[in-house]
Amino acid sequence: MTVLDTTDLPPGDRTEAWVQTTALAAVTTRFRFPQPERFGARIRAMELGAVQLSTLNYAPLVSYRSAKLIRQADPEVYQLALITSGRQDIEQAGHRTSLGPGEILLYDSSRPFEAQVDVSQDRSSSVLLQFPRHLMPLPDKVVAPACGSALRGSPGLGRVFGQLLTSLADPGAELTGNDRVRLGTTLIDLAAALVAGHVEQTSALPPEVHGTALYQQMTGFIVRQLHDPQLGPAAVAEAHCLSLRSVHRVFRAHATTVSEVIRGERMSRCRRDLADPALATTPVGAIGARWGYPRPSDFTRAFRRATGMTPTAYRVQMQNRF
Repeated sequence: MTVLDTTDLPPGDRTEAWVQTTALAAVTTRFRFPQPERFGARIRAMELGAVQLSTLNYAPLVSYRSAKLIRQADPEVYQLALITSGRQDIEQAGHRTSLGPGEILLYDSSRPFEAQVDVSQDRSSSVLLQFPRHLMPLPDKVVAPACGSALRGSPGLGRVFGQLLTSLADPGAELTGNDRVRLGTTLIDLAAALVAGHVEQTSALPPEVHGTALYQQMTGFIVRQLHDPQLGPAAVAEAHCLSLRSVHRVFRAHATTVSEVIRGERMSRCRRDLADPALATTPVGAIGARWGYPRPSDFTRAFRRATGMTPTAYRVQMQNRF
C-alpha cells in the first residue's frame, strides 16, 4: 500500500511528512533538504511476516542517525537497500561507500550512520528490506564488518536477491498470507548468505540457510537459461561447481526437482507468449524455440502434457477472450 505520496500535500508540508513517515516506516532519522521547496517523495510498504519491504522514491536529501537518536528509539533492525536509481553515499561503522543502481547496501539501526542522496539527480529510488536483528541467522560479529558496505561478495546471489526484491515490490504482485511469511523467511536467508559471502564467512551459515541460498541461485540460473535446449541437471551442477547428487539434494529439500522447475518455468512463459495479442502473428514453433523447444513436435507434446491442449488450441482459446 502507498504510505506517503507528497504530490497530495502542499509543498510546505512535504518535508515534515517525509520525516514523520520514515520514522514509522523505517527508523527515526534526522534530515537536511538541499532544496526543501522542491522536495517530493513517495513510499509504498508491504508486510512479509516479520519482514517489511518498502519502495522509496525521493528528491535529494542528507539523512543521519546519531547515537543520541539510537538511545531514544531503536527498533533493532537490519536494513538492506537495493539502489534502483541515482547514486547514494553512506558512512557507517567506519565504512564509507558510494553506490549506484543495482548495488545492495547493509545498514544496522543500532549503529550511527550518515547517508546522502546525489544532489545532481532530480529523484532517486530504492527498495528497502528490513527485519528484526534477532532473526538474522548470523552472529553480530559476522554481520558487523559488513555494515555500511555494498554487498559485492556474491554477484550471482546478489542478482537473484535483487530480482526477488523488485518482483515482490511490484504493485501488481498478489500474495497470500502464507506466501508472505514464506517469502519473508526466504529473503532473510538470502540476506544472510549475501552478508556471509561479502565477509567470506559462508561457513557461519546454518545448513538450511545455505540450502535456501543455493536453491535460489540455481533457480535464478535456470530462468536465465530457459532458451537453452541442453538445460538440465548436469548444466545446473556444472554452473555451480556442484555434483549432480548435491543439486538433486537441494531441490528435494524444496519438494521439487530440477526437471520440474525447468518445465514449469518454460510452460509459464510459453503460455504467457501464446496469450499475448502482440505476439499473435509469431509462429507457435518460434515461441517454443524461444523457450528451449527447438523442435515443434517436442513443444507440442510437452505443452499438451502440461495443459491438456495443443499450443495452437491454447492460443485460439486465449485470443478469443479479448
